[in-house]
This record gives sequence, structure tokens and C-alpha cells, in this order.
Amino acid sequence: MNWDDTAPPAAGDAAPGAPDRLVGADADGEDTAVEAALRPKDLEEFVGQERVREQLDLVLRAARARGATADHVLLSGAPGLGKTTLSMIIAAEMGAPIRITSGPAIQHAGDLAAILSSLQEGEVLFLDEIHRMSRPAEEMLYMAMEDFRVDVIVGKGPGATAIPLELPPFTLVGATTRAGLLPPPLRDRFGFTAHMEFYAPAELQRVIHRSAGLLDVEIEAEGAAEIAGRSRGTPRIANRLLRRVRDYAQVKADGLITREIASQALRVYEVDARGLDRLDRAVLTALLKLFGGGPVGLSTLAVAVGEERETVEEVAEPFLVREGLLARTPRGRIATPAAWTHLGLVPPQQQSGGSGQQGLFGP
Repeated sequence: MNWDDTAPPAAGDAAPGAPDRLVGADADGEDTAVEAALRPKDLEEFVGQERVREQLDLVLRAARARGATADHVLLSGAPGLGKTTLSMIIAAEMGAPIRITSGPAIQHAGDLAAILSSLQEGEVLFLDEIHRMSRPAEEMLYMAMEDFRVDVIVGKGPGATAIPLELPPFTLVGATTRAGLLPPPLRDRFGFTAHMEFYAPAELQRVIHRSAGLLDVEIEAEGAAEIAGRSRGTPRIANRLLRRVRDYAQVKADGLITREIASQALRVYEVDARGLDRLDRAVLTALLKLFGGGPVGLSTLAVAVGEERETVEEVAEPFLVREGLLARTPRGRIATPAAWTHLGLVPPQQQSGGSGQQGLFGP
């Protein structure tokens, strides 16, 4: 165990000091407004997630054929992959209204009871970040999902009385970025579960072309490919980069997004060819130049970068690990050969003409 890497942040807590990043997957105010206009309205229009789309289409068609509400649906995956969009599509495909709330907003069983008691028959309840719901509300949800009934407790102490409240059939769509934090009794009550995968560059190009058409932006195929390659496999990031490149093209060029224009624009916004931004490169640069590629403890690395420990761990590291540029080990963080190559640096072993092999406890 590396004693420098103890006490991880609580699940669901935001990383303090996390900057507003152009390549961040969480939605900001501008994203929320723009995404409403860019969201596809049905499964046919939804780009990517082919297996999830096919399975979900079968579930919804069967429910419509039976004249019943659809099974409860659990969507898991990283932010920005389309979980909210799919929940709205489920409601649209079922011809039902949708109610949207989130786990952190439900801190008491009474909060959940108020929402459930006001649902209409067949309505879709979208519960984002469902793993962050309070335990009392979670236990109430078990009965609501299975029996369409909740027990409302009136009074306190020995005189408390449980009043059963019947609910109309509804469909719960839960979304989570951490499916492993859901207790098994809750997870088992979902009739359909799906994991959202990161998008391939070709799929992101389709997303970008579709969004460009809706935003009335002229873009060449090579320009879309350039943006897609820097979008970290996430449609939300692709759409955000598209808007920033559009701004650059309108001010610095004739409005047409080509590969060269996209590359120049994203260089201004400090997003490199692999989608790394200033924070990502600062972490890798410190790890390589100051600590020779590691291993180094997380807290030490955070101090070297000038960021909070949680910012490095929760904001920068996931993508660096996924890209194969950084590895977490019991001894600390280490850089991979791909990290040295990406920053154009030579590993110390090669500089000294060594064999490049290192023992368990050093050279």
C-alpha cells in the first residue's frame, strides 16, 4: 500500500478545485441549453451505442404491444455519453410524460414519496445519479418499483402509523456513473440494465456532422475527423469542441471548418491531438520531468502540479489511465512509454544508454 495515496474522496463528491475544462465530461450551463436543441428525439436518430439501442428497442416495442408500461431501466456509464438523452427517448417512444430529478435532491423518504405520489400512469421518472440517493429513500424505492406502493409514516415513536399509498404503474429510468455503488436489492429491481460505452471516432464524426447541420455550421469530413479525434470518445465533448471551433472559424476564417482550421482552433484552446488539455499535460510533465516517470505518490504529484489531490485523481487521471499514458500501482503513479513518446521526451534509461530494464526495487 502506498501511504501517500490513502483516504480517497467520498463517492459522488465533486473534486474541489476542479477547473472548468473544455474537455470535461460534466455539463455546464451552456451545455445544458445547447444539448436540448441537439438531442435526438427517437432511437432511430440516436447515434452510437448500437447494442444498447437494439436491446432497448425490443423492450419498448414489447411493452407497447402489451399495452403496458416499460420495465424499469438502469443506464450506467461515464458522463456525457447520452444517458439523459436515452431517458427522454424512452418517454417519447412510450408516448408518456417524463419527470426529471436526481439522487442528491432526494435526501429524505418524504421527498421521494412526494414525487412518486404525483406521477401519472405510465409516466417516466428519470433519476440521475441514483447512487447518491439517501438510504431511507432508497429503501422506499424498493417497494415502489416492485409493488407500485409506498408506506407513508405518519407520527413518531410508538404512535407512528404506516399508511399504504397505491401508485400508478410507472417506469423508472435510473442513471449512474458508478453502478458498483448501487446496492444489489436496488440493482436487481431493474428489468433492463445497459452500460454506455465510449464512442469510436467514426461514431463521433456522425455526431459532429449531425450537430453541425442543426447549428448551421459548414464542416468538411476532415474537419469533423480532427474534432472527433480530440473528443475523448464523448459526444458532449465533441459538441462543445465543435462550438468552439465554429467560433474560431467565424472570426479567423470564412466559417468553413476544415482540418487545418480545427487544428488551429483547438491549439488555441490547448487541446492536443489526443484530447489532453493543460491539466493533463501538467500532470504528465511533472511525472516525467520531476520524478523520472515515477513511481510517485498522488499527494506529491498534486503538489508538484499545483492542484488539489482530488483534482488530479478525479479529473485528470481517469482519462490518462484510459489512454495508457499513466498507471496506478501500489508504489504510486508511473508513466508508460506512451507518455514519454506523446510529450516528445526520452526515458532516462535510453538517455544513459541502459537496457531500459528496471528491477522491482530500482535499477
